[in-house]
Amino acid sequence: MRVLWVKGGGLVPPDVGQRIRSYHLLRELAKRHRVTLFTFYGAHANDEHSTLERICERVVTVPLDIPARRSSREYFKFMQQLFSPVPYSISKYCLPEVGRSLRKLTNLETYDVLVCDFILPARLIPWSLPCPKVIFTHNVETQIWKRHVQVTKNPFWKLVAWREYRTMKNYEKRYLPLADHVFAVSAVDREFLSDWVDSNKVTVMATGVDVEYFSPSMDEVEPNSLVFSGAMDWIPNQEGVLYFIKRILPLIRNEIPETTLTIVGRNPSDKLQSIARECGVKVTGRVDDIRPFLRNSAVYVVPLRVGSGTRLKIFEAMAMGKAIVSTTLGAEGLPVSDGQNILLADTPEEFGRKAIELLRNPDERSHLGAAARHLVAQHCSWATVSQHFDEVFAKLCGTRDATQHPAADWVQMRPM
Repeated sequence: MRVLWVKGGGLVPPDVGQRIRSYHLLRELAKRHRVTLFTFYGAHANDEHSTLERICERVVTVPLDIPARRSSREYFKFMQQLFSPVPYSISKYCLPEVGRSLRKLTNLETYDVLVCDFILPARLIPWSLPCPKVIFTHNVETQIWKRHVQVTKNPFWKLVAWREYRTMKNYEKRYLPLADHVFAVSAVDREFLSDWVDSNKVTVMATGVDVEYFSPSMDEVEPNSLVFSGAMDWIPNQEGVLYFIKRILPLIRNEIPETTLTIVGRNPSDKLQSIARECGVKVTGRVDDIRPFLRNSAVYVVPLRVGSGTRLKIFEAMAMGKAIVSTTLGAEGLPVSDGQNILLADTPEEFGRKAIELLRNPDERSHLGAAARHLVAQHCSWATVSQHFDEVFAKLCGTRDATQHPAADWVQMRPM
């Protein structure tokens, strides 16, 4: 089957949640299908997208001149788009040259199915193409922005979040129903989407993890050490760790003064780095390999209060056999069980108490980590998860005339 995979924001390096998920699924699908990747992203040095030609049949890239995050140029661009009906997080990537390149590709080539990876590229998809079209949602952006409005205290950022929430709601409401099928990554997201999309057209796809790459270690952990990992230029991650540093870490240090916290992830803001220095918290920035930091830590923490979809970071820590304390929202959508393979806590006091218990009890950490590893090793490999795509592809393409190949049909209809 010929698959066109359209991805905004690039695919490599696979160092953040949605790129990790897309990279591994695409790699598995390319073993069974002829995959063309079309991706657009901010231009950067040491672009690695050409390496994907070893995986895909064809790779088409459109590097863009995108303002740096939190730069004066980005703020200026945002103000220019202030009264646009399109979310800024969409409009800054969906530039005219991307649409022209995608239309050129679909005019020259034919495909059996088109995958719109994430809601971002939906504005550029040629919806009139006569092949089935699938939207793969990594989360519900409307839900994320609504939660930002609820927790943000700064009046300016609350206004920004409210603007993105309103425009994103209209955007998702418009484009999601156009798809022949929609993938959600949790039952919670599927329920949220049910107001816009027929539930029969939505498949919940489990979160996966590379259980060979992320594996347990027999090395001794550093006593009284906590770790968090995630891209720090994703607002929910920064908000979560700041909440942890200000509200939870002091409670833990009241009982265990020598407790350390390491924050691992790219592009930490100046604000986060300043607060971390004041509080004796280590911030690494981008690292080539997060496993040594997870391996050396006693407890993995996920103090998120904003988000949607599912957190790959939790499955990575589970695959390494780590004991985890998370908010309920942080573990939302994952098949975890509180007290069996993870600990859940939603107040600073409860979160701090459970972290303290784990820091003081190596046997409990070991028991919790072993159960976590067993869960993901048995049910959550990427090879297993990718089969959801095959099932949906077969169903969508099987509804067409079986005597005629879908791509051949398009060749006859295409203008010369």
